[in-house]
Order: sequence, then C-alpha cells, then structure tokens
Amino acid sequence: QVQLVESGGGLVQPGGSLRLSCAASGFTFSSYAMTWVRQAPGKGLEWVSDINGGGTNTRDADSVKGRFTISRENNKNTQDQQMNSLKPEDKAVYYCERTAYRGQGTQVTVPS
Repeated sequence: QVQLVESGGGLVQPGGSLRLSCAASGFTFSSYAMTWVRQAPGKGLEWVSDINGGGTNTRDADSVKGRFTISRENNKNTQDQQMNSLKPEDKAVYYCERTAYRGQGTQVTVPS
C-alpha cells in the first residue's frame, strides 16, 4: 500500500534552516509528481511546493519562494524540502502528498 513518511521537523530559531524528508513506498515513485503542503495552527491546508516525476520542474508558493527548495531522489524514493531563512509564519505541520495520499506530517516550529 502507498506510504508517505515525513521526517526532519523540529524547533528552529528565526533565520534558521531545516531539511524535511519524505520516504515513499508502495508505488512507482518516479511516475508521480509530489507535493509539500502545510497547515498552520487554526488554518487550512496551504500548498507549499511541488515537483514533477522526473524532478525537472518545480513550483513554489510566493510565501516561500527563494527560501525553500524542493527536490527528489527517485533512486531512493525520497523527496526533500530544504527550508532556509525560516520565519515564525512558517510554523506549521508539513505534509508530503501524492495524488490521493498524504503522510502523517512533521511539525515545524519557529518561535516569534
């Protein structure tokens, strides 16, 4: 069955960096675009970034452009999100998504 397992969240001071990872299994990873979404406290899901199956095209939300970088390694069935210059407004649970599936999420906390 499809499994998406995120890791790498934590507490980081403003201006700091974190690298999130998503380990995928149960499907042909390279055939699917992958997405990062996040949910801040009391708010709905927000699209953050996505990457096509081959890893050649990426898109980022304006709120993270220039600070976050999505990538993937198809030979390892993993996708990452490098997050730099973190801000308090980046505090959220971050989820890895594939069409119709979402992981359990990993918490990112940036104190104000």
